[in-house]
Amino acid sequence: MNRIVEYMKRNYKIILLVTALSAVLWSFIPSKKIEDPEKDKLLLELLTYVLERGHYSPSEINDSFSKQVYKKYINGIDPTKRFFIQSDVNEFVKYEDKIDDLIHNKDLTFFELTNSRLLKRINESRAVYEAILSKPFDFNKEETINVDYENLPYAANKNELKDRWRKQLKLSVLTSVSDKLEIEESKFKKDSTYSKKTFEVIEKESRESSLKSLNEYFDFIEKELDRNDWFSIFLNSIVERFDPHSFYFSPDDKEKFDVSMSGKFEGIGARLQKKNDAVEISELISGGPAWRGKELEAGDIILKVAQGDEEPLDIAGMRLDDVVKKIKGPKGTEVRLTVKKVDGTIEIISIIRDEVETEETFAKSSTVDKDGKKFGIIYLPKFYISFDNKDERDAFKDVALEIERLKEEGIEGLIIDLRGNGGGSLETVVNMTGLFIEKGPVVQIRTSGGKQEVLSDKDPNVQWDGPLVVMVDNYSASASEIFAAAIQDYKRGIVIGSKHTYGKGTVQNIIDLNQFVRGSSYGDLGALKTTIQKFYRINGGSTQREGVLSDIVLPDRFSYLDMGERDEDNALPWDKISPAKYETVTNGFQDIIAKSKSRIDQNEQFKLIKENAKWIFDRKDDNDFSLNISSFQAELDSVDVQLKKFKPISSYKNGLAFNSLPYEKAIFEKDSILKEKRVRWYEEMERDVYVDEALNILEDLNTIFSDKQVAQNKNKKIKLSRID
Repeated sequence: MNRIVEYMKRNYKIILLVTALSAVLWSFIPSKKIEDPEKDKLLLELLTYVLERGHYSPSEINDSFSKQVYKKYINGIDPTKRFFIQSDVNEFVKYEDKIDDLIHNKDLTFFELTNSRLLKRINESRAVYEAILSKPFDFNKEETINVDYENLPYAANKNELKDRWRKQLKLSVLTSVSDKLEIEESKFKKDSTYSKKTFEVIEKESRESSLKSLNEYFDFIEKELDRNDWFSIFLNSIVERFDPHSFYFSPDDKEKFDVSMSGKFEGIGARLQKKNDAVEISELISGGPAWRGKELEAGDIILKVAQGDEEPLDIAGMRLDDVVKKIKGPKGTEVRLTVKKVDGTIEIISIIRDEVETEETFAKSSTVDKDGKKFGIIYLPKFYISFDNKDERDAFKDVALEIERLKEEGIEGLIIDLRGNGGGSLETVVNMTGLFIEKGPVVQIRTSGGKQEVLSDKDPNVQWDGPLVVMVDNYSASASEIFAAAIQDYKRGIVIGSKHTYGKGTVQNIIDLNQFVRGSSYGDLGALKTTIQKFYRINGGSTQREGVLSDIVLPDRFSYLDMGERDEDNALPWDKISPAKYETVTNGFQDIIAKSKSRIDQNEQFKLIKENAKWIFDRKDDNDFSLNISSFQAELDSVDVQLKKFKPISSYKNGLAFNSLPYEKAIFEKDSILKEKRVRWYEEMERDVYVDEALNILEDLNTIFSDKQVAQNKNKKIKLSRID
């Protein structure tokens, strides 16, 4: 799972640590530029020093720690065990309980050995897969493959490794062949005059496709990854042993992280991808300067990049990240791209860089009519904020504004959809919770020293005091869990969704590692995200590992799988502290919860989803696949029978009509891309049985929240004054 991020205001203990560390480290930082290995040693020392003194619950770096790092690192660089052979591992394992000593001695021997061996094995693998894919596979042979790579032993020798490659590639090609045969049969059924491709042609096409994909993958490894990338993997094998959310950011990764948190960057607004040795425009971001200019198109190949009037730089063979750096730049500056258009012509396109908003990051809302009543839904993908500029957009301000707009449309209930929301800014979630409650505690924080702090909403204004439903799933984490827990503890609304949320109850801080070294010639050292605190519900319980238990559990595909923080072997434990002082908004929703559960039990769609979840659970340990085409196809046919049974899950229609707000409809006249994105979102919700039940619950909640209360919301003042 992608890493779940939680920011926290600067911790005074960390600031003191920074000052102390700076004094210690300045004494031995050399003034002249030295080789990268020396920079690596500095990073190794710096990271472990900060973690041991600044982490909420630091792990002891001993032999046990060493074995855990060893396992994570080796599995991380060769997860399918198709590079290393047993003799390699026999060399590596000598260091299994010595990595702790190497860390303390700033000794890179283990990394140098494993990295050089990995690159050697990767280079050797090209000839292996090229030879295998140069000849047709015998799909009549009876043999199987086990894809439980984690428990699979390493190949005993190179011949056994080649056979492992052969089986993995055979499975890949067999899957492609099976799909293509089905497509050909489907075309023939629609048109009896259609001449189906022969099996030999399909098999060859499938091998060529696999070869192309592998070549692109290996080109990426060889041309896009350098020593720093590999060393970052090693460093994070160490850092992440402290807990799953501590992470080292290389300079490039830190920049990407900042963009993901703020939802903004300065550049031309185009997404790039490597295509063979070329850099291709894969997408233009709606509203960005490239999109507004209408000259650059998806599919264009970038040949050269020039800054303003400077000479253009040929980017052939350049790493993708380096090309991105050349194209991005400060707002108002010019970049000139020499591109090969889709039609083959060469053009020079001038673009003035500007601030670009990655729109998918931000909150979006819709109205929906049900049984003559109008309701609102706000989808929030993350609790975003710009830490550098508080005047920029953040989730709190955007959600407050969307609530105002929805109230103007006369909604009688509101859904906050936090499904898939992995977290974000702690400050933002505290403010956002305040939109739904009068002033009071929202979350409790505890430091490693045991000091507790209550973060509260101090504004008595309530943005929305009508019926409220919060939707969550297994991937709702961190800040999402703070919000859901506060709404639940105040009995302000009903939390519905997966049986529990992710279970991330820790707070991280981003520490710029460059502040520890004065006048260094090493360049940018990156940053460390480390866990400095745990947060607790206002009722005293932690969400760590346990998550937030939904008031109403809606069956989903993963109902029988225990997913989340509890699956991480190095996750911090669950515990509890004393509750904060707060008063609930209502007496509870027992009757409404009971009515919903009764509806769910009788709903045929939910019954089917639950049956599908059980089927997925029963198949989770099926790791053996036949490489005989007849047996393989028989297995697929058996699966298809079940999949046809579960097809109504994806074809479900709730019959609801979703509508954009007036301000957005006005934007659609100039932004067809945004309009298309909204249309797709509405189509997704029209197939969403969970939204259907959320609206049923809102209707029931109207029995508790009177029409008078809802009407009063129209006179509430928007709560934006609380931004510092």
